[in-house]
Amino acid sequence: MVKYRGRLEIIVDVLNVAVKGARKTRIMYVANLSYQLLEKYLGETVGLGFVCFSNNCYEVTEKGRTFLEKYNDFSSRYQKVDSEFQRMLFERETLERLCEPVRNVPLRPISARRRRA
Repeated sequence: MVKYRGRLEIIVDVLNVAVKGARKTRIMYVANLSYQLLEKYLGETVGLGFVCFSNNCYEVTEKGRTFLEKYNDFSSRYQKVDSEFQRMLFERETLERLCEPVRNVPLRPISARRRRA
């Protein structure tokens, strides 16, 4: 199953490449972006103040570093919650299967059973 990246994940990928400073080509290849998407997200990150252009390369600003820290904290908590949620879904499916009727077993009516006195 292919998992597509959302806006936040792409921004994070761009910032992670630019942490030590990088040119457009490096950001494009490492973040796995087309040139069109590179232009879009570089413009967005510069506009947000997460990245600045200096010394002929893009570098993450202090605001960008703060965003990365907060995103990494969020991401680790989200993964834990998602993992627990997946376990709960599995448990629910197991319980649902336990509630399915057993096939090929003849059922006798309750009244036909003998009572012991």
